[in-house]
Amino acid sequence: MSVMQISVFLENKPGTLKKMTSVLAANKIDMRATSLAETKDFGIARLVVDDALAAVNTLKENNFVASLTPVLAIEIPDETGGLDNLLTVFDEANVNIEYMYAFSGGCAKDHAYMIFRVSDTKNAEAKLAGKHIKILAQEDLAQI
Repeated sequence: MSVMQISVFLENKPGTLKKMTSVLAANKIDMRATSLAETKDFGIARLVVDDALAAVNTLKENNFVASLTPVLAIEIPDETGGLDNLLTVFDEANVNIEYMYAFSGGCAKDHAYMIFRVSDTKNAEAKLAGKHIKILAQEDLAQI
């Protein structure tokens, strides 16, 4: 049930991020979620798109260093304490979160979406099963 995230390594200089988004736009690849982390010399853009394999291949064909990583995309109630309640379930299931970021989808006002990178995606999915958590699959992204 995990989705695939694309990590793109970008040189930390003006215009590099724009070059990446231009390649995606020219190839009609719509980003559903994105996060950007940086260091002095380079950055890592993390992207979730409808068709991750096509997107990563397009980026590589355009001389970007890109890789795929399984992540959990989870729908949570958009209410006070929604994330805290979800993190309680993660804590009780002993699932370690390496990083996370949020994304929005459509006009839904009653829920939000979070991307979680965990150390063992399959194990985390098994531990979270039956806990009333909606974990999205790759094909669900097109509906958001």
